[in-house]
Parts: sequence; structure tokens; C-alpha cells
Amino acid sequence: MSRAMIEVGSCNVDLELRPIEPSWIIEGNPVSRSHVLSTSADGTAQTIIWACTEGRFNWYYDIDETIMIMEGSIVLESDGMPPKRYGPGDVIFFRDGAHAKWHVEGHVKKIAFCRKTNPVMLGFLIRVVNKLKRMLTSTGERRPASLMGAG
Repeated sequence: MSRAMIEVGSCNVDLELRPIEPSWIIEGNPVSRSHVLSTSADGTAQTIIWACTEGRFNWYYDIDETIMIMEGSIVLESDGMPPKRYGPGDVIFFRDGAHAKWHVEGHVKKIAFCRKTNPVMLGFLIRVVNKLKRMLTSTGERRPASLMGAG
């Protein structure tokens, strides 16, 4: 399957119903909807638009997820973290294995950057291979730009 090297999407898309796990709901009747904007070639990363109506619920993370709130607000709490309100422009990172209690106030819309984590040894091997590739690339060749730190 061929994939475009650059994909363009919009945050103003029709969202599909994606119910919250019923046993996670603490209070209210929160209704969540989402739309996948992009998926990496290896399937380990996605960009998702997600929206939810008012309610309180638990969320258990089995991936790394970075969110930016676009609309509305939430009060978020977790072990060792007192309740705090977040709104448009706030960015939050949840590590694989995190647990948070969400209180959606009215509604919330976020963009989420999700990444499945690799086992530690596999992650180490990937870094070694990438370092070797950088070392073997001659200085005259074009190198890809990266926001992941200096090469």
C-alpha cells in the first residue's frame, strides 16, 4: 500500500462515536467521539481528534499520549497530583501505564498524538541503528531534519 509522504488534515472533521468503557465512568453520561487524522507507516503512532461531553471518568493509558486541548476544559487528577483545571492551549503528556481521573466541564475537544511504546531493548536497538546510520552518512549528503534532538 502506497502512502503519501506528507498528509494534510483538518481538526474540523466529523467525529465517530467511541464510547468510554462503561466501568470507567464515575458520574454523568459522557459521550466521546473521535477521528483518526493520521497513522504512521509502522502503525505505532496516530494523530487523533477527540471530543467528549460533560462527565467524570477514569482513563487508563496503555500508550504514550500527548494532548493539546482545543476547546472546553477539564479538571484532571491523578495519584500524587491534585486536581487542576486545563483549557485551550494546554498540553499534557500521559506515559504508558498512567491513570487519570477526568472531569469534563461541559465539553472538551483535544488533539492527541499517540505512540505505542517499544520494549526497552527494542528501543535501545533502534537508537543504535539510527546512530550508526547518522555516522555512516557522509557530510555532503542531505540529512533529514528532526525535532527529536541534535544529531
